[in-house]
Formats: sequence, C-alpha cells, structure tokens
Amino acid sequence: MTHAPQTRSARALFEPVQAGALSLANRIVMAPLTRNRAGPGLVPGPLAAEYYAQRASAGLIIAEATQVSAQAQGYDGTPGCYTGEQVEGWKTVTRAVHAKGGKIAVQLWHTGRVSHTSFQNDSQAPVGPSAIRANTKTFVAGQGFVDVSMPRALELHELPGIVEDFRHACICAIKAGFDGVELHGAHGYLLDAFLRDGTNHRTDAYGGSVENRARLLLEVTQACAAAIGAQRLGVRISPVSTAGDSHDSQPQALFNHVVEGLNSFGLAYLHVVEGETGGARDRIAFDYAALRDRFDGLWMVNNGFDRQMAIDAVMSGRADLVSFGRLFIANPDLVERLSRNAPLNPLMGQETFYGGGAHGYTDYPALPQSRIAMSPGEAIPA
Repeated sequence: MTHAPQTRSARALFEPVQAGALSLANRIVMAPLTRNRAGPGLVPGPLAAEYYAQRASAGLIIAEATQVSAQAQGYDGTPGCYTGEQVEGWKTVTRAVHAKGGKIAVQLWHTGRVSHTSFQNDSQAPVGPSAIRANTKTFVAGQGFVDVSMPRALELHELPGIVEDFRHACICAIKAGFDGVELHGAHGYLLDAFLRDGTNHRTDAYGGSVENRARLLLEVTQACAAAIGAQRLGVRISPVSTAGDSHDSQPQALFNHVVEGLNSFGLAYLHVVEGETGGARDRIAFDYAALRDRFDGLWMVNNGFDRQMAIDAVMSGRADLVSFGRLFIANPDLVERLSRNAPLNPLMGQETFYGGGAHGYTDYPALPQSRIAMSPGEAIPA
C-alpha cells in the first residue's frame, strides 16, 4: 500500500492509539533495554517489577530481550520466559505495571552466535545459521567482556525446534500476564543472522536466496501469531545496523521482501531501528519509506529520537509510534517530561547500565508534583 501524507495534531504523540489488540494511552513506547539483573534461574525479581512499574505511563513498555530457551542465552543475567519459575517471576512484573494502568509486552530473542560457551549446556558451542564467528563481545561473570565463541551451524532438522521454542515462549509470556510479544529480528541475533548473506552461507532451504533467508523469521512469526494472535504480536528489525556484526550486501531488497512477508500476518506493529544502532541514522543509504509502503499496520520507529523528532514523525504520519531507550533509563516519567517539555535527567555512569542493583535502575527521580503543576505545556539497544 502507499501511505498518503497525514495531518495529525501536534499533540498526537501524547494521544491514545490502538495497536492491534492493545489500547495504548499514548504513542510513546519504552524500547527493550538489556539491564542484566535477572536472578537465579534467570528469573526477574521484585526490583524488575519496581523498575517497570515506575515507567508504566508509557503507551507500551517492551520489556528487555528475554530468552526463549536455555540455548538462546548470550549474556549474563538476562531473563528467560520458558520455565514455570520464570513465568511466576514475570507475573510480579506484569501485575505491577497493570496496577499502574500500563501495558507491557516482552521481547523474545535467541542470541544465536552472539553467545559464549559459558552460557551453553555442557559448554557446547553456540548456534547460528553458519559456522561464522561474530566480531563482537559479550559479558561473562568473573571474566568481564570477552569475545563471543565460535558457533556451529544449526542442522536442518533442528530448525523446527527453534520455531517451537519461540512459540512456547510466546504462550508462557501470555500466561505471565504480558499484553503482547515482540519478536527480536534485529541486531545480529539468530533471526537476523539468518536473514543476512554476511552471516548465512547455507545452501539448503534456509540459505541462498532472499526468500530462503527470510524463511525462519517468517516461520517463527507464523507460529507465534497462531499461538497468541497476530494482534498481540510485533516484530523488530534493524535493516542497516551492524550491531552483532550484522551485514548484508543488499539490505533494501532483503527488507522489502521481509516486510512484505510480515505484512501478511496482520501484526500489531512493526518496530524499525533506523540507521546504526545508537549511532548515525544515515551512514548507509536506505529507503525506509519503501518499507513503510509495504506494511499496513502500525509503524514504530527507534534510534536517537528526541522530543521534537518524535512529535514531527507522528504528526506527519511517517510513524505511528516512537520508542525511546536511554531516555527511559534515566526518566521513569518520560511521558510527562516530554509532554511538558520539562528537563530530562542525565544518565548515571555506564557501570550502572548492565547488572548491579537499584542504583542506576530504580533510583532515577521523577519530577516533583509541584514542579509538574507549574511546568508550561510546551536520549543500549537490546
């Protein structure tokens, strides 16, 4: 379809919107942010419930990237959503957010080759589409930042099991009380690695052509949509980001096909990282409008948006939703601050981003109520 220019109010960013089955209070989304604070068994604890509840004024919270299986882990302290204990842990989070009137989805991932033998059962090699080591690092407790391990290529007979892991984790997520699920198809992790000719050198039905490389992502999406309903499902992509050592020779043709395929499911939204994750938005030329024209659902944009950029994107109709990452780390009341053009908290030290306790996690201040009342109406990927 072709999206004709829209005329929306300058306040549209702060107004309600329907995203599939999700009724959102505004168009401001908390992006998934890896914070590495899961407890034993990769179970989120009470501190996570407090953290997310503090940010419940977002139209939608997308909780941090969460493993679909034990094999899917690639970083220390990242939660899972595939065991009963993990489901119970997440219930405390979703209940806390819902008690504040918020909506929360969970991002599900398999880190694929962006992993280390320390996280794998019996110290086995992590898995990927092909046996190509990623030029990136991960954090291993007791060792610090280390190179990721050499992966092995998944066998053809193993791929239905990957699809099933995602489907099972989606069902667990709904049992845990999440309003929806986002599939992580970005940043060099397993689903994205299958898409790219730089990381996928397979010669079977999941490699070679664009259609073959897109097969796993579309099969996972189909299975998850059937399990929980497409209107509770979103997908995140990052067409030109090199995060996780991700690269492709023809990203435009690839993602034109991917978006056309995803469009057929009737998803709640598509979440698009524009440009280099956490960096330049125009380092590689890419026609995002061409993608937009291939998708009928809500279009969410991400990567370094500030207040005015977000207002302009939604007002013009270039986007329907805008997700914010680091701004939500430092500002639990980001929606209020953006609405009133109030000052933003600075980020605490980077040592607080990944792992630790409450400091730099739940101790960022909200605006005093008196200050809010007097304010005139007027920036870590997962």
